[in-house]
Parts: sequence; C-alpha cells; structure tokens
Amino acid sequence: MDEELHLFEHRRGPSTSAPEPPLADRLRPRTLDEFVGQDHLVGPDKPLRRMIEADRLTSLILWGPPGSGKTTLARIIAHHTNAHFVAFSAVLASIKEIRSVMVAARKLRQRAHRRTVLFIDEVHHLNKAQQDAFLPFVERGDVIFIGATTENPSFEVISALLSRSKVFVLQPLSVEDIIAILKRALTDAERGLGREKICIDEPALKTIAIYASGDARVALNTLELAVTCGRKQPDGTNRVDEAALKEALQRSILLYDKSGEEHYNLISAFIKSIRHSDADAAVYWLARMIEAGEDPIFIARRLVIHASEDIGLADPQALVQAVAAFHAVQAVGLPEARLALTQATIYLARAPKSNVVLRAYRAAQKDALESLREPVPLHLRNAPTELMKRLGYGRGYKYAHDYEPGDPEGEMDCLPESLKGKTYVNDD
Repeated sequence: MDEELHLFEHRRGPSTSAPEPPLADRLRPRTLDEFVGQDHLVGPDKPLRRMIEADRLTSLILWGPPGSGKTTLARIIAHHTNAHFVAFSAVLASIKEIRSVMVAARKLRQRAHRRTVLFIDEVHHLNKAQQDAFLPFVERGDVIFIGATTENPSFEVISALLSRSKVFVLQPLSVEDIIAILKRALTDAERGLGREKICIDEPALKTIAIYASGDARVALNTLELAVTCGRKQPDGTNRVDEAALKEALQRSILLYDKSGEEHYNLISAFIKSIRHSDADAAVYWLARMIEAGEDPIFIARRLVIHASEDIGLADPQALVQAVAAFHAVQAVGLPEARLALTQATIYLARAPKSNVVLRAYRAAQKDALESLREPVPLHLRNAPTELMKRLGYGRGYKYAHDYEPGDPEGEMDCLPESLKGKTYVNDD
C-alpha cells in the first residue's frame, strides 16, 4: 500500500490555526501506567498486561461498552509491539481494502519475517464476507487480529474467527475511576486543562462521573463543556458553578441500542423483576427502557405474554390489565402511555404467580409433535351431510348441557385413543 491506513494518526494541514483536538482525545492514555480502570485485565501481572509488555500477542477481541478503553488499549499495543500496525474502522472498510492489506501483510512476513497487527474498530459492523476475508491470514499467522466491539461477539463475530481469538471483556468504568480521570484532566498542563485556573468542587466531579455512566469520553466531554459554561471571576478563575454544570449536563445520555444486546438485557431484567414480584425493580427497568427510546408497543406485548406465562389462572385479571395497557398505548401513545404501562407493570408484579398455562401448553405441544397423529375420534366430528352421518361422524357425542355436573353418564373421552387419560393441566 502506498499509504498506511492508521486510525491513530492525526492529519495536520498547512494551517497553524487548526482547532485543538477534544479533551477526551488529548488526554487519551499513552502507556499502561496512565491507563485507568480494567484492573482485572491490565493490573499488575494480569493476562492482557503480560501479553502487551512481553509483545506476545495473539488474536484478541476487546468487548466492552463505549468509553471503557478499547481503542486506547489498541493504541498502547501499537506503541509496544514490534509488529507492523494497521488499523481500520469497520464502518469504512471494504473487502477490496481488507484483501489489499492482507496481501501486504503476507508479503511482509515472507520477506522481512515481520507480522502485522490489524486493529478493527467497531468490528460488529463487518459482514460475514468481510470477516471471512481475514481467516486464511489469521490461520497462517500473517496477521494478529484485534477487534473492538460494543456488541456481544457471540452474535456479531463469525465462529471461525471467534474460535481463533481470545475475548477480553471490559467493564464500565467506576465512578471513582472517572473522578480520577477528571482530576487528571484538571491538573495536566500539557494535554489537559492544567494551564487554566478552574474552580470545580468534588461533588460536581462526582455528578459528572455518575452522569457519564461508565464512559470516560462522555465524562471528559461534559467537563470540557462545563468549563466552557463556567463563570469568570475577577481574579481570572473560571468557576464551574451549579448553573454551569446544569447547562453542560442538560439531559442524561442512556446507553441503549434497540437492535443490540442491551435491548435484550433490559427487557430480560424487566420481565424477571415482575416474575420475582419486585414491583420497584420492574418500574425502574420500565423507566430505563422508556426514557432510552424503547418502542412502548414492544413493552406492552411483553406484558401481555407475561400475564399468561407467569400469572395465568392464578389471577385471570392480569391478562385483562395487560391487554388494556396494550390498547391504551395504541390509543394515546407516549408520553401519557407511560402511566398505563406502569399500572400494568405494578399489577403484574404484585399478582400471584403460576406457570400452569405455560407448562400445560408445553406438555401438549410435545405430544402434538412427537406422538402418532391419530385422526380426530368420530364422535368429536361434525356431520353436516348425510354421507358423513352414515360414516359415523358425530355418533356417540354427548352434549354436556344434557347432563348434570359429575354425572358419569355424561363422561366422554376427547383425546385420541393413544393419549386417553393423559393430563396436561397440573395445578400443583
């Protein structure tokens, strides 16, 4: 390739007045000692740290939420490794470009006995064909593959590539980690805000850290904006007061992707809280979904399903409440529909629980699929024509209303011959 593709190089034009990079980019750690958080991976004598420091890399996938340090770790690896380092953004990469880099990597190994470390940011955006293009080169050892993703690699990375990679899971940064990052930004005179006289108290930093929800990038962007909104004092100090902080925060950014894993995690927490009769937790998860932009119809459907699956005949009104909430959502929409969903959620959480309906259907389903599919017994068939009557359709049928409840004369088998006496509905 005439020009190396490198995610981490800033292109500078001839102008000397180019805007300064954002604080989050300027303050990005350059060494493991500067890196904050993920001690289970890069703490003293931890596996990923040992691999980086010894330059003994294998193909790996960094899986974690935004702002947890995936790209930063890739940068640190780039600075530590003796291998040729190339980076792609999966959003922009084409198969032609991928193959070109792979061929170049193979030639480099053949001629100079030097391997290539290939970093793919947002690897979950690569389709199967693009991921397949890496495989032969990863298998031969021409390329050390490093992928970064916010999505569960079990679903987003092809199994052949996943089996050849070590997955490292990054966690959201703690409030304490983010406060430490913010304090470094305020004191670092070279890359941070240390050259300015900024007055911001500890509670304000904690507010920013909580708001960031484990995302260092969000925290630093918020701090930078809060400083911009600060009030200049006579002595030149920039005071970040409550008004400036409020202006910077505006509205909390909730991590949510309606097509990603977090979507399924939240709805799972919601339903399991209802099943566990924890109304408070159920309402909290409901609010998390609604405020993050989840489709209220999707939530309403889940409530209808839950009403039969986990409550059923223990409280038949549960299904009535859930269906009413579903229709209410259709009729009024958000924001008012939040109340109908909340009412149904609380009712279902407080209702007695029973999975008799679910167990009954599953037992019947098993026999319906696996047992001999016998014809419907003649006495249960309708006989609208004379021919059908002559063939015995309807003969021996007992009209239930002609008999008193419990009258043995009115008893009649309604299951096929091979399933007579089978019980599907068990209340125990």
